[in-house]
Amino acid sequence: MRCDSYRWVAGVDEVGRGPLAGPVVAAAVILDPARPIEGLTDSKVLTARRREQLAPIICERALAWSIGRAEVEEIDGINILQASLLAMRRAVEGLVIQPDHVQVDGNRCPQLACSVEAIVKGDLHVPVIGAASIVAKVIRDQEMVELDGRYPEYGFARHKGYPTREHLVALREHGVLAEHRRSFAPVRAMLAAPVAD
Repeated sequence: MRCDSYRWVAGVDEVGRGPLAGPVVAAAVILDPARPIEGLTDSKVLTARRREQLAPIICERALAWSIGRAEVEEIDGINILQASLLAMRRAVEGLVIQPDHVQVDGNRCPQLACSVEAIVKGDLHVPVIGAASIVAKVIRDQEMVELDGRYPEYGFARHKGYPTREHLVALREHGVLAEHRRSFAPVRAMLAAPVAD
């Protein structure tokens, strides 16, 4: 995990593999060693408030950052793993500085033009991946809050599209939206269920 020999190292992480609705969102970040940021870690161990405090600091102090995404139709078309890798690749390709090396959270790497390594629990242990994790999580959560404004009966602001009991009940009561992933089992089952009289 030593990256001293590379000039530009980007951290990459994605958010949104598990939800039944919404895109998968990836962030790529190149930190500035001259402007360190305290508290970079896996977004899941931070409170929502702390993530929302850190995300603008990361974006302001980073040498470069970018978001990549894969939409619901792409997730349904190529599967969630491939969609996650596609979102990561788009995030890296969107950086204004192209990295020499990329560190990705997890155990699978997107295909990139530079060297890339997968690091299990990288978001927890590698600050640049933690930074990407925080930015991706905050941006996707904001999108789900906006979706909640359009469809308040589904509770997206609370569960962010994950398959909570509240979300599953809302699916049964109100039906499947265009934003739902039809390839995911609970949504697929809802679409296949007979319509009640």
